[in-house]
Amino acid sequence: MSEDYFSKATLEDLKKGYVEETDAFICLLCGEVVERGIIYPDEDVLYEAEKYMKLHIERSHQSVFEYLIGLDKKITGLTDHQSNLLRLFYQGKSDAEVQKELEIGSASTIRHHRFMLKEKERQARTFLVLMELLKEKDDHAPSFVPVHKTAKLVDDRYNITEEEQQKTVSKYFEDQPEAKLRKFPLKEKQRLIILREILKRIDNEVIYSETALNDILKPIYEDYVLIRRLLIEYGFIDRKDDGSEYWVKK
Repeated sequence: MSEDYFSKATLEDLKKGYVEETDAFICLLCGEVVERGIIYPDEDVLYEAEKYMKLHIERSHQSVFEYLIGLDKKITGLTDHQSNLLRLFYQGKSDAEVQKELEIGSASTIRHHRFMLKEKERQARTFLVLMELLKEKDDHAPSFVPVHKTAKLVDDRYNITEEEQQKTVSKYFEDQPEAKLRKFPLKEKQRLIILREILKRIDNEVIYSETALNDILKPIYEDYVLIRRLLIEYGFIDRKDDGSEYWVKK
């Protein structure tokens, strides 16, 4: 759910890290839902819903900045060097402190990097306006499925339209509640679609033992070990090194 909200959020909502719905606040970073009209007690303090959502973001994600800067470079469009610079600037470091910490050039070198980042911001703003204007004229643009934020390698496999996704799900899943897979596709793009669908059956708030996760996957497909491995490889779930715990990546 958070993937859809994240991809459609305004810049202002992304800065806050949450979106406001009629009856709830929804965290754009992990999908946590805080209902309106409820007072939330925490460490002897009472919080109204929106303030409690802000507390959640601080505790679970440190800040929106830290969460976003930690995303894959395919999503942020930043090099490792640019990410390091932004982190230090966000921490309030002076140019001289940044230069000393990164051991590069001089303070004037850091000023040059600041200038180039501002240019990148200007270009990004222009591009965003162009894309917004394009939406008003391009009646033939397909609806693409958002790339999940924890994807390990974003390439043409993720070039998936909503129509492609619906057709693939209908083709490979039996038409019944809690449907099983008829077979598991060989093409990676179709595999990605199927894994997305399977992920919907895994609670993103639960930490599973391997046995508990297998119990969810076994009714879906006989080779549940393959499904479990691919969910990890595609960045949908993570686990402890010893395989004792599994959870949905956020």
